[in-house]
Formats: sequence, structure tokens, C-alpha cells
Amino acid sequence: MAAKRIKHDIVIFGATSFVGQILCKYMVDRHGVDGESINWAIAGRNAQKLEAVVESTGADVPRIVADAGDADAIAALCASTKLVVSTVGPYALYGSKLVAAVAEAGIDYCDLTGEPQWMQRMIDRYQDRATETGARIVHACGFDSIPSDLGVWYTQQEAIDQLGEPCVSISMGVKAMKGGASGGTVASMMNMMEEVSADPSLRHVLGNPYAIAPKGDRTGPDQPNVTLPQYDDGLDSWLAPFVMAATNTRVVFRTHALLDHQWGDDFTYGEAMMMGEGLGGRAKAMSLSGAMGGLMGAAAVGPMRKMMGRFLPEPGEGPSPDAQEQGFFDIRFHGTTASGAEIMTKVTGDRDPGYGSTSKMLGESALALLDSDAPGGFWTPATALGDDLISRLVEHAGLTFEVL
Repeated sequence: MAAKRIKHDIVIFGATSFVGQILCKYMVDRHGVDGESINWAIAGRNAQKLEAVVESTGADVPRIVADAGDADAIAALCASTKLVVSTVGPYALYGSKLVAAVAEAGIDYCDLTGEPQWMQRMIDRYQDRATETGARIVHACGFDSIPSDLGVWYTQQEAIDQLGEPCVSISMGVKAMKGGASGGTVASMMNMMEEVSADPSLRHVLGNPYAIAPKGDRTGPDQPNVTLPQYDDGLDSWLAPFVMAATNTRVVFRTHALLDHQWGDDFTYGEAMMMGEGLGGRAKAMSLSGAMGGLMGAAAVGPMRKMMGRFLPEPGEGPSPDAQEQGFFDIRFHGTTASGAEIMTKVTGDRDPGYGSTSKMLGESALALLDSDAPGGFWTPATALGDDLISRLVEHAGLTFEVL
């Protein structure tokens, strides 16, 4: 039997999406289109839109027409490449056939999903097959959840190096952030609410911080969950809920499980928005907590979801290039070891989180995964890519990691 001929190192599936186009431009700037360093291609369901991407981004590379719902086309796409990058969400609606094909083909895959219920579904269905074929699958390679996952990883490595022991507790606080809401993220959240409405048992999945840990390891100590204003002494700030905590914390706990609980069976981790000190910080925390509670409450009601959809960003919509460049994020991690020693670290990005920075994180994740020595299976950014991805993000993608 003749060996299959791999044509590409990377295929960007969903190149016509808003983030996909930014990623294409990033790949052009980073690697060009001649295939000398990376042989890459773009894919989408509409040939004319792919040509428009070529015109707007300079991504004059091979084009592949494939629809997310066409299993045969997806299988052919997977047969042509070493790795697929997917920006096609909501993933619970459009991503399952691709993950199935990747697991069967034994190739690599990364995406931007922030949908824990879908990640659990994919892990439970395809982990064994991915292990057999050698497929390496890494979800959540954007602002969901690289700053959180790699931030905790970095903090723990520094704690071990500087303090001689890992942190048994870490609190993450978003100190500052500028950037518009991602239409894709909004669509994913709304679809998640639709799924819960149709299947109330999903509330247990979404409420479990260990939901995407390996089977048999989905319980553990109670975890912090900021839903109301509270003061954090380690971060020196009033806290309010952070909308992405429900995804990011699950990824961190999968990392901890895949590392065989190296940070201790009682390890705790939580995320929140930092609102500042004093009465002003408390007032801001109360205001944001109320707004978040109202938003999530409204999104849980079908008619309200439809009404909200008229005003929230749609998938494919996003900020202008100037707005992307003016965006940023600044995240802090306060860790405490078993002996009471403390460490504070910082992770920053130089573009708006949901688009400009996310596209760079996704691109570097794909490149790092090609060089990873992880075996087949479902991994997290920290466990598959770790320090190599941190180095790439610092050198090429405008992120910083430092101890304060």
C-alpha cells in the first residue's frame, strides 16, 4: 500500500471567519506564502470567499473547499495535512465532524473553543481513538484559555524554582483589559444556553470545575467561584465575576489532572475581574456583579436570548485593525504555597484579547504543536506545548510572562 501524500503542514479551516482572516494575515507576515518554512493552506465552505481572503490578506496559498457538515470533504482535508487549525464556531454546532476526522486520521488539531460541554463530549467520544492513532488535539488555544492555562503553568514553575515548592492555591485577577466582545464567543455562549434549555442535565457539566478532566478524575475539593463582590487580600483588590472563568478554570484543572496532580490534591484556582481597592473598588465590583447576574439570567430565558441576539455582536463581526492594535490585557496571578510563601506573576498581551491577540496565540499554538513530543490524545496548551509555547508567544505574539 502506498503511503499517503501529505501536501500541507497546516490547514486553516475557517479562513473566511473574522479571526481566520486575521490569522491568515499573521501567517503571511510570519511565514510568507512560498512554503519554504511552513507549507500551509486555507480552507472554507465558499470558494469565492476564500479568494476574497487571498485578496485582503495576501494569503496566496492553496485553497480547499470543504463544509464542516460534509464528512467526506472533511476526511479528505485531514488526509492532506499534518495539522488543522479551526476557527469555525460555535464548535458544538460545527466542530464535531472535524474532531472525529482528526482522531481517525491521526493528525494534529487546535482550535479556539470556550465550550466546556462540547470539549467534554469530544474527549469522551474520541480520546481512546486519538490515543490509538496518535492524533494530538488541543482545545482552547486563544484568549480562552492560553493566558490562564500558561499563566498558572508559568507561576507554578517559578514557584518551584524560587520558593522550592508549588502553589497549593492560585487566584487569577484580570487587572485591565481593552477590547470588544467576540461575536464568536457570544454565539458560543448563546448556543450553550440553548443546549442547557434542551437538556437540563448539562447544568451539572457546566457547574463542575472538573468537567473536562479525564474520566474518573472529575471530582475534587470545592473551588472558588466569584459570583458576588468580595475582597482578595493577595490581589489587593475587590473582585467581580469574570465571564470566561467558567471555561478557563476547567482547562486549568484538566492540566492539573494530566500532570498527575503535581500541585497537590487540594490545589485550588479561581478567576475574577479586579475592580480596585477601597469604596470605589467595592462599588465597581457591585455594579459589574449585578450586570453580569442580569445578563446571565436574561440569557437563560429563550425569548430574552432572541432579543439579545439583535444587539450583541454576530459571528464574523469584529473591531477595526486600529481597535485591535489599541486593545490589550493585563492579568495577575497570586499564588500561595503549603508553607505560606507567596508569589505574584503577570501575563500581558499587546492586542485586543478576542481577536488580535487570540489570532496570534492560535497561530503560535499550531506551530508549537507541530514540534511537540506529546503522544496522541486530548491535551491542554500547558501540557502539550508548555514552555516552548511561552517562548514563542513572547518572541512573536506580543505576550509577556514575568514575576512581580
